[in-house]
Amino acid sequence: MTRTLLTFGDSNTHGTMPTPVRGEGGRFGPDARWPGVTRQALGQDWTVIEEGLPGRTATALPDPTMGPHMNGQLGLHIALNSHGPIDVLTIMLGTNDCKTAFGLTAEGITGHLAGLLAIAKEPDMQAQHDGFAIVLIAPPTVREEGIYLDGLMGAAAKCAALPALYANLAAHNGISFLDASALIDCCAQDGVHFDGAAHKILGLAVADLVTAL
Repeated sequence: MTRTLLTFGDSNTHGTMPTPVRGEGGRFGPDARWPGVTRQALGQDWTVIEEGLPGRTATALPDPTMGPHMNGQLGLHIALNSHGPIDVLTIMLGTNDCKTAFGLTAEGITGHLAGLLAIAKEPDMQAQHDGFAIVLIAPPTVREEGIYLDGLMGAAAKCAALPALYANLAAHNGISFLDASALIDCCAQDGVHFDGAAHKILGLAVADLVTAL
C-alpha cells in the first residue's frame, strides 16, 4: 500500500537556492531539494507532496510586502483539503516569522505554530484523512548577514530560541519533533536558505524519522 507524506513549509521546503543577489535565487531540482531526498530514501511505497511556498509564515498575519497569501494557517487549510488521504504531515516554518517587521517574539511564533497544530489535529480533519501523524521541524537558525540583512534585525536570537520551544510544543501535543538547526546551517550569502549538502542531510533525517513512526 502506498503511503503519502505532505511536506508543508516555506522557501526551504520549496528548495530555493542561496543567492548573493536579491531576486535571482533559483530552485534545486526535484531530487536535490530535501523532500525529494526524503522521497528517494523512503522508496516506491511512498508518495511525497511538496507544499513549500517562499515567504510563508506560521502566523495568520499578512506579510507587509508579499501579501496575505503568505498566511500559513490559511495555507495549511488549503493543503490538507487539496491532498489526501495523507499518512504523515511535516511542518517546518518560523524562519520568515523572525523578520523584524512582524515584531514577534520566539514565544509568539511558537504560539502561531500551536495554531497550525490545532488545524492539523482537529478531529474532522484527522477523520478526513483516516488519521495522520505530524512531525514538527525547527528550522535552521537564520544568520544576520547577506542580502536579506535589512529585514532580519534580531532574527538570529529569535530563531535560535525556537528549537527548545518547538520541542516542548511537540511533546505537549504528543507529536514527533526534529531539530534541523542541530543538523544544518543557513548560508551566509542570504542568511536564510541552505545549500544542497544541507538539503541532503535534512532529507535523510526526515526519512529516518518517518520510517520510525
